[in-house]
Amino acid sequence: MARTARSIADAQEHSGAIPWFPGGHVDPWDHVESAMALSAGGLLGEAEAAYEWLRRTQRQDGSWPMQVREGVVEDSGSDSNFCAYIAVGVWHHLLVTGDEAFADRMWPAVRDAVDFVIGLQGERGEIFWASDELGVPFPEALLSGNSSVHHSLRCALALAGYLDQPQPEWEVALGRLAHALREHPEAFTDKHRYSMDWYYPVLGGVLRGGQGEQRLWQRWRHFVVDGLGARCVDDHPWVTGAETCELVLSLDALGWTDTARELLAAMQHLRETDGSYWTGLVYADDKRWPEERTTWTAASVVLAADALSRTTPGNGIFRAETLPTGLAIDGARCGCRSLYATGAPS
Repeated sequence: MARTARSIADAQEHSGAIPWFPGGHVDPWDHVESAMALSAGGLLGEAEAAYEWLRRTQRQDGSWPMQVREGVVEDSGSDSNFCAYIAVGVWHHLLVTGDEAFADRMWPAVRDAVDFVIGLQGERGEIFWASDELGVPFPEALLSGNSSVHHSLRCALALAGYLDQPQPEWEVALGRLAHALREHPEAFTDKHRYSMDWYYPVLGGVLRGGQGEQRLWQRWRHFVVDGLGARCVDDHPWVTGAETCELVLSLDALGWTDTARELLAAMQHLRETDGSYWTGLVYADDKRWPEERTTWTAASVVLAADALSRTTPGNGIFRAETLPTGLAIDGARCGCRSLYATGAPS
């Protein structure tokens, strides 16, 4: 894993930005995921350079552009999930290092990013997935993205509590989002073909215990390929490393550690000798596709390995056992009924 973290650092630009691969583009979410792997791998200077890049390039409204290549903006829109994820990264780095000065320095960037994201919250509690360069939201919400935002808001509240910076409006927003994710599936665009929509409510901490187990068990055979990993979509013979490792983290959060270890071992066919990882494999013809070794795939492996081995102080960030849960919404007052409580398919 130290070698894998080094493969990520080798792709890092002098600015601190971490592209998908050398010469590739940068997006804020995958940049943060890669920075987290650098922290877990002990490359603290490189990780802090990545966070400094975020602090330096943040826009006045708290957002970042969706896509940048070698310092040039290629897509100036803003993705709510991309912007929220800084909270997970900063909280993780603080857990790993205990560096309060780092947390103080990054707090304004986290605060402004979360305020931007909450500004995209809809009436039912869902977070619209993006806004254009003028700040006009696209009125569509994604289940996987909102589940990730749920985790980000919990980390943001943990950071706020650590720094004694109470944010009651974040608690309300988190409660509304959690309620929408659990009880208003109609608020989210149907993407059931994608494995991320299947496991992300567990990974993001929305569903745990029996509810989380029920969700993963329902479609396990649709997505998991024995001995290879997890499919990205249910109708293609294509397993991907990042989705597999995120499923590993979801299983670890449910306590299914043996199954998680088996899956992490199964995807090692994507590993290169320098510790980097190919993105995926089309197993029907035994070809790697796309022909890219992505930093964020490598990062997901490091974070999954850390979670299962309990190596660093940040290993439990996706188990999220002590993170704040926000202000709960009364379902009866909302007039809705939980699908998970009734055992109905989700």
